[in-house]
Amino acid sequence: MFKIKAVITPSFKESIALIVAIVLLISVSIIKFDSVPHIPIVLSILLLIGYGLIKKVSYRKLEGGLVKGSQAGMSAVFLFFFIGILISSWMMSGTIPSLIYAGFNLITPTFFFAIVFVITGIVGISIGSSLTTVATVGVAFIGMASVLDLSMAITAGAIVSGAFFGDKMSPLSDTTNLASSIVGVDLFEHIRNMGWTTVPAFILSVVFFGLLSPSVTLSDLDGIAVFQEGLLGTGMIHWYTVIPLVLLFILTINKVPALLTLAASSIAAVVISFFHQSFGGKEVLAILYEGYVSTTRVADVDALLSRGGMESMLPTVGLVLLALSMGGLLFTLGIVQCLLGKIESYLKKVSSVIAASALTAIGINVLIGEQYLSILLTGQAFKSQYDKVGLAGKNLSRVMEDAGTVVNPLVPWSVCGLFITKVLGVATLDYLPFAIFCLLSPILTILYGFTGKTLTYLKGNPAKQ
Repeated sequence: MFKIKAVITPSFKESIALIVAIVLLISVSIIKFDSVPHIPIVLSILLLIGYGLIKKVSYRKLEGGLVKGSQAGMSAVFLFFFIGILISSWMMSGTIPSLIYAGFNLITPTFFFAIVFVITGIVGISIGSSLTTVATVGVAFIGMASVLDLSMAITAGAIVSGAFFGDKMSPLSDTTNLASSIVGVDLFEHIRNMGWTTVPAFILSVVFFGLLSPSVTLSDLDGIAVFQEGLLGTGMIHWYTVIPLVLLFILTINKVPALLTLAASSIAAVVISFFHQSFGGKEVLAILYEGYVSTTRVADVDALLSRGGMESMLPTVGLVLLALSMGGLLFTLGIVQCLLGKIESYLKKVSSVIAASALTAIGINVLIGEQYLSILLTGQAFKSQYDKVGLAGKNLSRVMEDAGTVVNPLVPWSVCGLFITKVLGVATLDYLPFAIFCLLSPILTILYGFTGKTLTYLKGNPAKQ
């Protein structure tokens, strides 16, 4: 996509008008009418096609822009399918249930908020979904905080921080896979590079929540006990279920391509599932496609474990292809080039490029309220700018997560913000000051841009700030 040439040169006013129209169309559809982003993006594509036809651009060239744009996401599409398979295989093998069970054993009477942050982080990494984490274990922790008469806002902040830490760093997360794929960076190289900003943010968050934690006695552990009993009731909590995870780490350390690593770990998980399950071949294939369905009869546990499958990835795949196709049109019509041209004189330093891309991701979250678009559009717009200042692509993918993925829950009218407020019963603006991990991530990524620390430059181009 980043090599798509413009077929026309629009005026700055026309470019701004089109961008404003698209932002309004998408944001109003999502925020006011509670629409999934797919439909407003389709309408935006039609708007751009109409503009192109008015400008005498042939439909064939416009269609070519759509196709070229979508081609940039094909590697992400294949990864998403394998992620769906991995999640369902890790569910049926007991890998994810065992990790969650181990996390609940960390509960102690002291440092409540810090423990909530750590456990939601473990669950988030285990299942690769921030919103599922919030809607399951997050709800349990909110209930415990209510019984113990603790701050709901701080508890919600700890839950959101942990859930989005886990989402950001999990190889099962669709946003993590999307950010790495959109700029052509290996998934696990992307995760390793995010550690430079994520680890300090994690440590500071643990200290922050530890200092805020009151000295309390957890007299009511019913919520945790229900989860643990439900997990034990699956019959899948065994030491050997971590083998697929260990294999994943080993292959990652040895820099095996992400797709092959996910495939190998999935196969190992399917094999292990036969140690304590009695699935037939037909059932295994159905689970890998449709996802695992938990039948513990404990509603929260079943909601947590019923996940995965190739089919679950189809909405995300559709959104990625539509958004990239729209991006292809924006490049084909010269709109992105026109807007970047106006600020290009300010984007000659590493620090300014990183700051501009981070602010763009934040701005898209605020204006449109959509997490995926903040990642996709930022990656599309700034890849060439990173190349010009000699920065490797993994710097951009890290910024897209630091300022895109984790910022969405801080916006009251965003998809994540609305969901979390509804599920936890805590207003976004109430928990925002305490979602410290989400606040620190964009600050650290911009700070590193100005200091030049932890940045990776393209070979043969030792650019300096």
